[in-house]
Amino acid sequence: MRNKLLSIVGIGEDGWDGLGLDARQTIEAAEVLIGGARHLSLVPPTSAERIPWPSPMLPLVDHIASHYRDRKVVVLASGDPMLHGVGSVFARRLSSALPTPHSLDFHVIPQVSAFSLACARLGWPCAEVTLLSAVNRPLEEMHVHVHAAQRLIIYSQDGATPRAIAKLLVERGYGPSAMTIFEHLGGPREARRDGIAASWNSEYAADLNLVAVMCIAESGTRALGCVPGLPDEAFESDGQLTKRDVRAATLARLAPAPGELLWDVGAGSGSVGIEWMRTDPSCRAISFEHDAERVRRIRRNAQRLGVPGLRVVAGSAPSAFTGVDRPDAVFIGGGIASEGLVQACWEALSSGGRLVANAVTIEGEVILVNQHEVLGGELVRIAVSRAEPIGSMLAWRPMMPITQWAICKP
Repeated sequence: MRNKLLSIVGIGEDGWDGLGLDARQTIEAAEVLIGGARHLSLVPPTSAERIPWPSPMLPLVDHIASHYRDRKVVVLASGDPMLHGVGSVFARRLSSALPTPHSLDFHVIPQVSAFSLACARLGWPCAEVTLLSAVNRPLEEMHVHVHAAQRLIIYSQDGATPRAIAKLLVERGYGPSAMTIFEHLGGPREARRDGIAASWNSEYAADLNLVAVMCIAESGTRALGCVPGLPDEAFESDGQLTKRDVRAATLARLAPAPGELLWDVGAGSGSVGIEWMRTDPSCRAISFEHDAERVRRIRRNAQRLGVPGLRVVAGSAPSAFTGVDRPDAVFIGGGIASEGLVQACWEALSSGGRLVANAVTIEGEVILVNQHEVLGGELVRIAVSRAEPIGSMLAWRPMMPITQWAICKP
């Protein structure tokens, strides 16, 4: 394995002394040694050319593939490089099922990850803990994973991250959550601090830290579930919102799967795209909305509900579709009568793609019925009634019925 031209070697806070024989020999044989300043300082001098990581790092990854193909390159990374580490970046950028100009064979020598070390210190089974990273990622992604009695470990961006995590927990109604901060984990300077999110008053920690959280909700905090059908009150809205029961039925027919992309057309408050992304961290969505205030509202909802990566395209469909990635599924929640909209959405789908459209008006229903006659699929009438008080009694108050057309492209 040491004969491969590109090696990625994990190194812990214990530095050179903590490396095995294979890792040491690989580093000593390197012609080019790449890593962060901290990583490079942990290994003794060698004859290799030393290159510190630039920011951003992706151009150097491509440069390695195109300019260092005949030299032994060793990349230093923290702990396990394939666990939220630089190894994952190389794997996505350089590996391919088919040979490409940037395909490059490499091997990885991992160390014990900070995640495993933290679980060991806390006595938490690794398989029962959710690992998140705030390194160059929005901290709001944490919202999706905050549930009562859940255990989280978060890799910090810097020393200010623990305080930001405590603030987020308090705002969500999880102020009683227990927090543990590990600094320089696995090295001679390892330190630990324990506290409660609501009373966390430490301004900064060491830049190299991670945060462990045992989520504890305050009394009365409303739970936000993991499956589609969040309460309508979870979304900021001007009334343009696919209501909870219809939204759950809509997402069931859209059938989100890991890694897939949804177009949410006429997004209103963004609820369908947001719930699509909450089903799996790899799910992506693009919300199309022409109203400027609704665009801002969608972005606020996405931040607050843990999917800040939701892309919002401000513009009228179908003209706004130009230049965006092809979807795996399309939901048309507004603007169904726009000329050429349904056809453009249908043409954008690949084989196996799903299209779901909802209509509340008679005119919209006519369009869906006509599309059903031409393309087939499934027509469903969704009628929901809710019990509401009338005097001292209860009676059913019907919502406006929804006509839904769903079809899978052959």
